[in-house]
Amino acid sequence: MLERLKAMLRKEFIQVLRDPRMRFIIFVIPVFQTVVFGYAVNTDVRDVKTAVYDLDNSPESRDLTSRFAGSGYFRIMEHISGDHRMGELLDRGAVKVVLRMNKGFGEALRSGRDAPLQMILDGTDSNTAGIALTYAGRIAARFSDRVRMEQAARVFGPGYRISGVETASRAWYNENLESRNFYVPAVIANIVFIITMLLSSMAVVREKEIGTMEQIIVTPIRRGEFILGKTAPFIIIGFIDVALITLVAAFWFHVPIRGSIPLLFGATALFLMSSLGFGLFISTVSSTQQQAMMSAFFFIFPAMLLSGFAFPIENMPQPVQWLTLLNPLRYYLVVIRGIFLKGVGIGILWQQFLALFLLGAAILSFAVNRFRKTL
Repeated sequence: MLERLKAMLRKEFIQVLRDPRMRFIIFVIPVFQTVVFGYAVNTDVRDVKTAVYDLDNSPESRDLTSRFAGSGYFRIMEHISGDHRMGELLDRGAVKVVLRMNKGFGEALRSGRDAPLQMILDGTDSNTAGIALTYAGRIAARFSDRVRMEQAARVFGPGYRISGVETASRAWYNENLESRNFYVPAVIANIVFIITMLLSSMAVVREKEIGTMEQIIVTPIRRGEFILGKTAPFIIIGFIDVALITLVAAFWFHVPIRGSIPLLFGATALFLMSSLGFGLFISTVSSTQQQAMMSAFFFIFPAMLLSGFAFPIENMPQPVQWLTLLNPLRYYLVVIRGIFLKGVGIGILWQQFLALFLLGAAILSFAVNRFRKTL
Protein backbone atom coordinates (compact mmCIF):
# COMPACT_ATOMS: atom_id res chain seq x y z
CA MET A 1 0.00 0.00 0.00
CA LEU A 2 2.72 2.48 0.97
CA GLU A 3 4.61 1.85 -2.26
CA ARG A 4 1.49 2.47 -4.34
CA LEU A 5 0.68 5.63 -2.40
CA LYS A 6 4.27 6.83 -2.63
CA ALA A 7 4.28 6.34 -6.40
CA MET A 8 0.97 8.17 -6.70
CA LEU A 9 2.24 11.10 -4.65
CA ARG A 10 5.44 11.32 -6.69
CA LYS A 11 3.42 11.33 -9.90
CA GLU A 12 1.10 14.09 -8.68
CA PHE A 13 3.92 16.33 -7.43
CA ILE A 14 5.75 15.96 -10.73
CA GLN A 15 2.59 16.64 -12.70
CA VAL A 16 1.69 19.75 -10.70
CA LEU A 17 5.12 21.30 -10.19
CA ARG A 18 7.02 20.42 -13.37
CA ASP A 19 5.63 23.46 -15.21
CA PRO A 20 7.39 26.69 -14.08
CA ARG A 21 4.27 28.68 -14.82
CA MET A 22 2.23 26.44 -12.52
CA ARG A 23 4.81 26.89 -9.73
CA PHE A 24 4.53 30.65 -10.24
CA ILE A 25 0.72 30.52 -10.03
CA ILE A 26 0.70 28.34 -6.91
CA PHE A 27 3.37 30.07 -4.82
CA VAL A 28 3.98 33.58 -6.20
CA ILE A 29 0.54 34.71 -7.30
CA PRO A 30 -0.99 34.23 -3.79
CA VAL A 31 1.64 36.56 -2.32
CA PHE A 32 1.07 39.09 -5.09
CA GLN A 33 -2.71 38.88 -4.60
CA THR A 34 -2.33 39.41 -0.87
CA VAL A 35 -0.32 42.59 -1.43
CA VAL A 36 -2.84 43.86 -3.98
CA PHE A 37 -5.81 43.03 -1.76
CA GLY A 38 -4.11 44.59 1.25
CA TYR A 39 -3.82 47.94 -0.50
CA ALA A 40 -7.00 47.81 -2.58
CA VAL A 41 -9.53 46.41 -0.08
CA ASN A 42 -9.56 49.35 2.28
CA THR A 43 -12.72 51.03 3.55
CA ASP A 44 -10.92 53.68 5.60
CA VAL A 45 -11.92 57.16 4.45
CA ARG A 46 -9.20 59.79 4.27
CA ASP A 47 -8.77 63.04 2.34
CA VAL A 48 -12.32 63.20 0.99
CA LYS A 49 -12.29 65.71 -1.85
CA THR A 50 -14.31 68.68 -0.63
CA ALA A 51 -15.46 72.03 -2.01
CA VAL A 52 -16.48 74.97 0.21
CA TYR A 53 -19.38 77.23 -0.75
CA ASP A 54 -19.03 80.01 1.82
CA LEU A 55 -21.61 82.74 1.21
CA ASP A 56 -20.88 84.38 4.59
CA ASN A 57 -17.06 84.60 4.63
CA SER A 58 -17.09 85.49 8.32
CA PRO A 59 -14.43 84.58 10.90
CA GLU A 60 -16.74 81.84 12.19
CA SER A 61 -17.29 80.26 8.75
CA ARG A 62 -13.56 80.41 7.98
CA ASP A 63 -12.79 78.84 11.36
CA LEU A 64 -15.17 75.95 10.67
CA THR A 65 -13.65 75.47 7.22
CA SER A 66 -10.15 75.30 8.71
CA ARG A 67 -11.34 72.63 11.15
CA PHE A 68 -12.54 70.48 8.27
CA ALA A 69 -9.27 71.02 6.40
CA GLY A 70 -7.14 70.18 9.43
CA SER A 71 -9.05 67.06 10.44
CA GLY A 72 -7.25 64.77 7.95
CA TYR A 73 -10.58 63.45 6.69
CA PHE A 74 -11.42 66.24 4.24
CA ARG A 75 -9.22 67.85 1.59
CA ILE A 76 -10.39 71.25 0.41
CA MET A 77 -10.11 71.26 -3.38
CA GLU A 78 -11.81 74.54 -4.21
CA HIS A 79 -13.71 77.49 -2.79
CA ILE A 80 -16.69 77.97 -5.08
CA SER A 81 -18.99 80.94 -5.57
CA GLY A 82 -22.05 79.63 -7.40
CA ASP A 83 -24.61 76.83 -7.55
CA HIS A 84 -23.67 76.02 -11.12
CA ARG A 85 -20.05 75.31 -10.16
CA MET A 86 -21.21 73.15 -7.24
CA GLY A 87 -23.34 70.97 -9.53
CA GLU A 88 -20.53 70.73 -12.08
CA LEU A 89 -17.98 69.51 -9.54
CA LEU A 90 -20.36 66.88 -8.15
CA ASP A 91 -21.40 65.70 -11.63
CA ARG A 92 -17.79 65.23 -12.73
CA GLY A 93 -16.82 63.51 -9.49
CA ALA A 94 -14.18 66.16 -8.83
CA VAL A 95 -15.43 66.43 -5.24
CA LYS A 96 -17.44 64.13 -3.01
CA VAL A 97 -18.60 66.74 -0.50
CA VAL A 98 -19.70 70.36 -0.67
CA LEU A 99 -19.90 72.41 2.53
CA ARG A 100 -22.32 75.33 2.21
CA MET A 101 -22.66 78.16 4.74
CA ASN A 102 -25.27 80.80 3.90
CA LYS A 103 -25.14 84.52 4.51
CA GLY A 104 -25.54 85.32 8.19
CA PHE A 105 -23.81 82.16 9.49
CA GLY A 106 -21.42 84.06 11.74
CA GLU A 107 -24.02 86.58 12.89
CA ALA A 108 -26.37 83.77 13.94
CA LEU A 109 -23.65 82.21 16.09
CA ARG A 110 -22.70 85.52 17.69
CA SER A 111 -26.32 86.22 18.58
CA GLY A 112 -26.84 82.79 20.16
CA ARG A 113 -29.02 81.37 17.40
CA ASP A 114 -28.53 78.11 15.50
CA ALA A 115 -26.49 78.51 12.32
CA PRO A 116 -27.28 75.89 9.65
CA LEU A 117 -24.42 74.11 7.90
CA GLN A 118 -25.46 72.34 4.72
CA MET A 119 -23.46 69.32 3.63
CA ILE A 120 -24.10 68.05 0.10
CA LEU A 121 -22.67 64.59 -0.62
CA ASP A 122 -22.14 62.47 -3.68
CA GLY A 123 -24.15 59.41 -2.67
CA THR A 124 -22.88 57.21 -5.51
CA ASP A 125 -20.57 55.48 -3.04
CA SER A 126 -22.89 55.12 -0.07
CA ASN A 127 -20.13 53.77 2.21
CA THR A 128 -17.83 56.77 1.70
CA ALA A 129 -20.74 59.19 1.93
CA GLY A 130 -21.99 57.69 5.18
CA ILE A 131 -18.55 57.72 6.81
CA ALA A 132 -17.86 61.28 5.61
CA LEU A 133 -21.21 62.39 7.06
CA THR A 134 -20.25 60.87 10.42
CA TYR A 135 -16.88 62.65 10.44
CA ALA A 136 -18.53 65.95 9.50
CA GLY A 137 -21.05 65.57 12.31
CA ARG A 138 -18.25 65.12 14.84
CA ILE A 139 -16.33 68.16 13.59
CA ALA A 140 -19.45 70.32 13.61
CA ALA A 141 -20.38 69.11 17.11
CA ARG A 142 -16.94 70.01 18.51
CA PHE A 143 -17.11 73.41 16.83
CA SER A 144 -20.59 73.97 18.26
CA ASP A 145 -19.44 73.03 21.78
CA ARG A 146 -16.59 75.53 21.57
CA VAL A 147 -18.94 78.30 20.45
CA ARG A 148 -21.32 77.58 23.35
CA MET A 149 -18.47 77.62 25.88
CA GLU A 150 -17.22 80.97 24.55
CA GLN A 151 -20.70 82.44 24.76
CA ALA A 152 -21.16 81.15 28.31
CA ALA A 153 -17.81 82.60 29.30
CA ARG A 154 -18.82 86.02 27.95
CA VAL A 155 -22.13 85.97 29.85
CA PHE A 156 -21.18 84.33 33.16
CA GLY A 157 -17.46 85.00 33.36
CA PRO A 158 -14.21 83.38 32.21
CA GLY A 159 -14.33 80.48 34.67
CA TYR A 160 -17.82 79.30 33.81
CA ARG A 161 -18.11 75.93 32.08
CA ILE A 162 -21.09 74.13 30.55
CA SER A 163 -21.44 70.59 31.87
CA GLY A 164 -22.09 67.71 29.51
CA VAL A 165 -21.36 64.10 28.72
CA GLU A 166 -17.85 63.36 27.50
CA THR A 167 -17.48 60.12 25.57
CA ALA A 168 -14.28 58.17 26.14
CA SER A 169 -14.19 55.35 23.58
CA ARG A 170 -11.75 52.51 23.20
CA ALA A 171 -11.76 49.87 20.46
CA TRP A 172 -10.64 46.39 21.41
CA TYR A 173 -8.66 44.05 19.12
CA ASN A 174 -8.25 46.65 16.33
CA GLU A 175 -7.28 49.75 18.28
CA ASN A 176 -6.87 52.09 15.32
CA LEU A 177 -9.95 50.71 13.51
CA GLU A 178 -7.89 49.92 10.42
CA SER A 179 -9.96 48.03 7.86
CA ARG A 180 -6.79 46.36 6.56
CA ASN A 181 -6.49 44.36 9.78
CA PHE A 182 -9.99 43.03 9.15
CA TYR A 183 -9.64 42.18 5.46
CA VAL A 184 -6.05 40.94 5.02
CA PRO A 185 -6.43 37.84 7.27
CA ALA A 186 -9.57 36.95 5.33
CA VAL A 187 -7.55 36.96 2.12
CA ILE A 188 -5.85 33.80 3.44
CA ALA A 189 -9.14 31.93 3.40
CA ASN A 190 -10.20 33.17 -0.03
CA ILE A 191 -6.90 32.46 -1.80
CA VAL A 192 -6.46 29.02 -0.22
CA PHE A 193 -10.06 28.19 -1.12
CA ILE A 194 -9.65 29.27 -4.75
CA ILE A 195 -6.28 27.59 -5.37
CA THR A 196 -6.97 24.25 -3.69
CA MET A 197 -10.45 23.99 -5.17
CA LEU A 198 -9.30 24.77 -8.69
CA LEU A 199 -6.38 22.33 -8.49
CA SER A 200 -8.47 19.52 -7.04
CA SER A 201 -11.35 20.14 -9.46
CA MET A 202 -8.99 19.32 -12.32
CA ALA A 203 -7.24 16.40 -10.62
CA VAL A 204 -9.39 13.48 -11.79
CA VAL A 205 -10.70 15.00 -14.99
CA ARG A 206 -7.13 15.61 -16.12
CA GLU A 207 -6.54 11.86 -16.08
CA LYS A 208 -9.62 11.38 -18.27
CA GLU A 209 -8.63 14.13 -20.67
CA ILE A 210 -5.05 13.01 -21.28
CA GLY A 211 -6.04 9.34 -21.47
CA THR A 212 -4.22 7.98 -18.40
CA MET A 213 -7.36 6.94 -16.51
CA GLU A 214 -7.36 3.61 -18.36
CA GLN A 215 -3.87 2.90 -17.05
CA ILE A 216 -4.92 3.74 -13.48
CA ILE A 217 -7.97 1.49 -13.74
CA VAL A 218 -5.86 -1.62 -14.43
CA THR A 219 -3.45 -0.91 -11.55
CA PRO A 220 -4.05 -2.49 -8.11
CA ILE A 221 -4.35 0.94 -6.46
CA ARG A 222 -7.51 1.26 -4.37
CA ARG A 223 -10.02 4.09 -4.50
CA GLY A 224 -8.96 5.56 -1.15
CA GLU A 225 -5.29 5.43 -2.10
CA PHE A 226 -6.04 7.12 -5.41
CA ILE A 227 -8.01 9.93 -3.72
CA LEU A 228 -5.34 10.41 -1.02
CA GLY A 229 -2.59 10.48 -3.61
CA LYS A 230 -4.55 13.05 -5.61
CA THR A 231 -5.33 15.36 -2.68
CA ALA A 232 -2.20 15.13 -0.50
CA PRO A 233 -0.11 17.44 -2.75
CA PHE A 234 -2.87 20.04 -2.68
CA ILE A 235 -3.03 19.81 1.12
CA ILE A 236 0.69 20.57 1.32
CA ILE A 237 0.32 23.40 -1.21
CA GLY A 238 -2.53 24.83 0.88
CA PHE A 239 -0.39 24.84 4.04
CA ILE A 240 2.51 26.49 2.19
CA ASP A 241 0.22 29.20 0.84
CA VAL A 242 -1.20 29.84 4.31
CA ALA A 243 2.35 30.22 5.68
CA LEU A 244 3.39 32.58 2.86
CA ILE A 245 0.32 34.79 3.15
CA THR A 246 0.60 34.89 6.95
CA LEU A 247 4.19 36.11 6.64
CA VAL A 248 3.12 38.84 4.21
CA ALA A 249 0.25 39.90 6.49
CA ALA A 250 2.47 40.05 9.57
CA PHE A 251 5.67 41.58 8.19
CA TRP A 252 4.44 43.64 5.24
CA PHE A 253 1.08 44.93 6.50
CA HIS A 254 1.88 44.56 10.22
CA VAL A 255 -1.37 42.77 10.95
CA PRO A 256 -1.14 41.48 14.53
CA ILE A 257 -1.09 37.73 15.14
CA ARG A 258 -2.24 37.35 18.73
CA GLY A 259 -3.32 33.70 18.66
CA SER A 260 -1.84 30.27 18.07
CA ILE A 261 -0.27 29.50 14.70
CA PRO A 262 -0.67 25.70 15.20
CA LEU A 263 -4.38 26.35 15.82
CA LEU A 264 -4.50 28.27 12.53
CA PHE A 265 -3.01 25.31 10.67
CA GLY A 266 -5.41 22.96 12.44
CA ALA A 267 -8.36 24.99 11.20
CA THR A 268 -6.78 25.04 7.74
CA ALA A 269 -6.62 21.24 7.72
CA LEU A 270 -10.32 21.01 8.54
CA PHE A 271 -11.20 23.66 5.96
CA LEU A 272 -9.20 21.86 3.26
CA MET A 273 -11.45 18.83 3.74
CA SER A 274 -14.35 20.92 2.41
CA SER A 275 -12.36 22.73 -0.26
CA LEU A 276 -10.84 19.54 -1.67
CA GLY A 277 -14.16 17.72 -1.32
CA PHE A 278 -15.91 20.30 -3.47
CA GLY A 279 -13.06 20.15 -6.00
CA LEU A 280 -13.08 16.36 -6.19
CA PHE A 281 -16.85 16.29 -6.66
CA ILE A 282 -16.56 18.74 -9.56
CA SER A 283 -13.73 16.71 -11.02
CA THR A 284 -15.74 13.48 -10.96
CA VAL A 285 -18.74 14.97 -12.76
CA SER A 286 -16.78 16.99 -15.36
CA SER A 287 -15.59 15.77 -18.72
CA THR A 288 -12.88 18.36 -19.45
CA GLN A 289 -10.59 20.60 -17.40
CA GLN A 290 -12.24 23.68 -18.86
CA GLN A 291 -15.65 22.44 -17.73
CA ALA A 292 -14.26 21.69 -14.27
CA MET A 293 -12.76 25.18 -13.95
CA MET A 294 -15.99 26.88 -14.97
CA SER A 295 -17.98 24.70 -12.58
CA ALA A 296 -15.61 25.55 -9.74
CA PHE A 297 -16.38 29.24 -10.08
CA PHE A 298 -20.07 28.49 -9.51
CA PHE A 299 -19.01 27.35 -6.03
CA ILE A 300 -16.28 29.92 -5.37
CA PHE A 301 -18.12 33.20 -5.90
CA PRO A 302 -21.30 32.37 -3.91
CA ALA A 303 -19.15 30.97 -1.10
CA MET A 304 -17.10 34.19 -0.94
CA LEU A 305 -20.17 36.44 -1.07
CA LEU A 306 -21.92 34.47 1.70
CA SER A 307 -18.88 34.13 3.94
CA GLY A 308 -18.90 37.52 5.67
CA PHE A 309 -15.69 38.55 3.93
CA ALA A 310 -17.05 41.89 2.70
CA PHE A 311 -20.71 41.99 3.74
CA PRO A 312 -21.90 41.30 7.31
CA ILE A 313 -23.99 38.14 7.47
CA GLU A 314 -26.26 39.84 10.01
CA ASN A 315 -27.38 42.32 7.32
CA MET A 316 -28.49 39.57 4.93
CA PRO A 317 -32.12 38.35 4.72
CA GLN A 318 -32.96 35.57 7.16
CA PRO A 319 -33.20 32.78 4.53
CA VAL A 320 -29.77 33.76 3.19
CA GLN A 321 -28.36 33.72 6.72
CA TRP A 322 -29.59 30.14 7.10
CA LEU A 323 -27.92 29.27 3.79
CA THR A 324 -24.57 30.57 5.05
CA LEU A 325 -24.63 27.89 7.75
CA LEU A 326 -23.69 25.39 5.00
CA ASN A 327 -20.71 27.49 3.89
CA PRO A 328 -17.38 26.27 5.37
CA LEU A 329 -15.71 29.55 4.40
CA ARG A 330 -17.92 31.36 6.91
CA TYR A 331 -16.53 29.40 9.85
CA TYR A 332 -12.94 29.52 8.61
CA LEU A 333 -13.07 33.34 8.44
CA VAL A 334 -14.30 33.52 12.03
CA VAL A 335 -11.39 31.32 13.13
CA ILE A 336 -8.77 33.30 11.18
CA ARG A 337 -9.95 36.69 12.43
CA GLY A 338 -10.28 35.36 15.95
CA ILE A 339 -6.70 34.03 15.93
CA PHE A 340 -5.18 37.09 14.25
CA LEU A 341 -7.00 39.95 15.97
CA LYS A 342 -8.44 38.57 19.21
CA GLY A 343 -5.95 35.87 20.13
CA VAL A 344 -8.74 33.50 21.18
CA GLY A 345 -8.26 29.76 21.42
CA ILE A 346 -10.20 26.55 21.01
CA GLY A 347 -12.30 27.36 24.08
CA ILE A 348 -13.98 30.14 22.11
CA LEU A 349 -13.69 28.73 18.58
CA TRP A 350 -14.73 25.14 19.23
CA GLN A 351 -18.10 25.62 17.52
CA GLN A 352 -16.41 26.80 14.32
CA PHE A 353 -13.97 23.88 14.47
CA LEU A 354 -16.84 21.45 14.96
CA ALA A 355 -18.75 22.95 12.03
CA LEU A 356 -15.65 22.76 9.80
CA PHE A 357 -15.11 19.13 10.75
CA LEU A 358 -18.72 18.07 10.17
CA LEU A 359 -19.05 19.91 6.86
CA GLY A 360 -15.63 18.76 5.69
CA ALA A 361 -16.27 15.13 6.57
CA ALA A 362 -19.67 15.17 4.86
CA ILE A 363 -18.47 16.89 1.68
CA LEU A 364 -15.30 14.82 1.36
CA SER A 365 -17.13 11.54 2.02
CA PHE A 366 -19.72 12.39 -0.60
CA ALA A 367 -17.01 13.22 -3.16
CA VAL A 368 -15.05 10.03 -2.43
CA ASN A 369 -18.16 7.86 -2.69
CA ARG A 370 -19.08 9.62 -5.91
CA PHE A 371 -15.75 8.60 -7.48
CA ARG A 372 -15.68 5.28 -9.31
CA LYS A 373 -12.56 3.67 -10.66
CA THR A 374 -14.28 3.09 -13.94
CA LEU A 375 -14.79 4.94 -17.18
